[in-house]
Amino acid sequence: MDKKIIEQAIQETAGLLEKGVFVDDMMRAYAVLIESLTKGGTVFICGNGGSAEQAGHFAGELVGRFKKERTPIPAVALGMTTAILTAWSNDHSYEDAFARELEALGKKGDVLVGISTSGNSKNVIAATRKAKEMGLHTVGLLGEGGALASLVDVSVRIPSKDTARIQEVHLFIVHMLSGAIEDALSG
Repeated sequence: MDKKIIEQAIQETAGLLEKGVFVDDMMRAYAVLIESLTKGGTVFICGNGGSAEQAGHFAGELVGRFKKERTPIPAVALGMTTAILTAWSNDHSYEDAFARELEALGKKGDVLVGISTSGNSKNVIAATRKAKEMGLHTVGLLGEGGALASLVDVSVRIPSKDTARIQEVHLFIVHMLSGAIEDALSG
């Protein structure tokens, strides 16, 4: 591996964090999440590939713990139950698999967090539309935007086209939100 490649990647990610262009949107996302959770809501999270793993990671930080021993915070990573995902996708459509699961579990006042580096993931878009129909609040962790940017209530955009750099900043945001939510709800 070339040391210059490593240094360049570090500089790119650090540059995105230093710009901080997403900070105000991240604060708005936090406000939406904490308002729902304090009123008994659940956080639903979805994404594909690396974003699916980040959805699971976010749910794990909330349900389990981030840094403090505390009561669990209700969160569900959609698509993680293989039987539900594959049965619906096989019999109907992968495009609306997250939406179907959300329809079964979500309720008005909950929050859907859609994670998509492109902002154009069809199944995340379908879940967002279903969430809005059901009266859920919606947050998007995105790259430069895509179609999701105009659909969600709060769009947290990372100004990059590089999937790896976007996902690195998304992980930072997941950790920041997890810590802030944990602090707020564990008194």
